Amino acid sequence: MSLSENKPRLRWACRRGMLELDVLFMPFVEEAWDDLTKQQKQDFDRLLECDDPELFAWFMGHEECKDEALNAMVQIILNRVKV
Repeated sequence: MSLSENKPRLRWACRRGMLELDVLFMPFVEEAWDDLTKQQKQDFDRLLECDDPELFAWFMGHEECKDEALNAMVQIILNRVKV
């Protein structure tokens, strides 16, 4: 079973070693998860498999994710936070 099919496990996977990532992921899952397409949920699952330093660099704009689908998910999360 993937994380996208089990919201409690997904919440647990969103707990990261960096507070900066926690404050992005946790509200996103609570507020926007149900509105995502199946593909976006799968992309988010893959995003959670990435290492924290890599995620931090993408979300803080220090680097750009080369994976198009993951980069799109980063942008969706960042845009959601700005709203």
